[in-house]
Amino acid sequence: MPSGALSDEPTRTLGWAESTLRSLAVQDYLVFAYALMLNLAVAAAPPGPVHERCALRVGGLMLLITLTLVSVRGRLLPGAFLPALIYRVGVYGTVQISYFFFRELLPLVNPRSLDHGLHALGLGLFGAEPALSFDAWVNSTTTEWFAFFYFGYFFVLATHVLPILFLGKDKRLLNEFTFGLLFMFCVGHTLYTVVPGYGPFRAIAGEFRHRLPDGLWLNVVMETVAEGGAQKDIFPSLHTCAPTFIALYSFRHRALPPYRYTWPVVFFFAANIILATMFLRWHWVVDVVVGLALAVTSLVVSVKVTDFELARRAREALMPVWPAFTSRAR
Repeated sequence: MPSGALSDEPTRTLGWAESTLRSLAVQDYLVFAYALMLNLAVAAAPPGPVHERCALRVGGLMLLITLTLVSVRGRLLPGAFLPALIYRVGVYGTVQISYFFFRELLPLVNPRSLDHGLHALGLGLFGAEPALSFDAWVNSTTTEWFAFFYFGYFFVLATHVLPILFLGKDKRLLNEFTFGLLFMFCVGHTLYTVVPGYGPFRAIAGEFRHRLPDGLWLNVVMETVAEGGAQKDIFPSLHTCAPTFIALYSFRHRALPPYRYTWPVVFFFAANIILATMFLRWHWVVDVVVGLALAVTSLVVSVKVTDFELARRAREALMPVWPAFTSRAR
């Protein structure tokens, strides 16, 4: 064996590791830290069957994000399409999928309910609780109106997330939107574990004089929440935060199509969704206020992080934050 053979492999390994680390984006660290937080929270929880299921799930998320970053940032995958697809599923999917674990995870890591503290804080700061104030306006028409827009949250997200994430080619638009969403959901989900609660619908059920009347859209909402909701996910209101962020993002880019046409519609939907969260008694007013603040913060942070990443990657000739599906994409 040549005298230099023993040192060649360590040098190549170190070079690959350094290249992979340099290629990591701020959002990679963000999502990895989020997955790590979930694992640490579950690890500190009491043992039992629920603990075992949650540990397996969040451990799977940690494995998913780790393999994604190593394989994509380490350039271990062939071509352009496969790394781009795996990165989107691994990074965005890790955060999105985690929500569906929260029905068991939130009571496990924090069995308390802070509803009455949130209610008292809202009364102290604003003098009233909108969920109770709206009680006088409950009828079939108003309930169906707000239930329609509450469910419209999923429409607003789907019509923006899927096209931008999978079809977006403008690096600035793609990076601002996706980092804002990732930041918002990582922070929001983390706060769910710190400030758990059920909302007015359950916490102060006896104080409402009128029952929400059955209807097509209310029944759809109730069934969706019963089947897929995390139940203790109220602070902050991401039903407030996500549409507001998308509305602000659309307004910021209103000079460009399609946002020059869609931003008023998104603002209209966002406003009604925000009111719906309180009319339908899911959220306290402080949940909504913090959701609004998180939306603004997410937009500001996403712009600054995008500026940083675009400049750094151009200067150091690194792969895009979101790998393109084709090698010729700009």
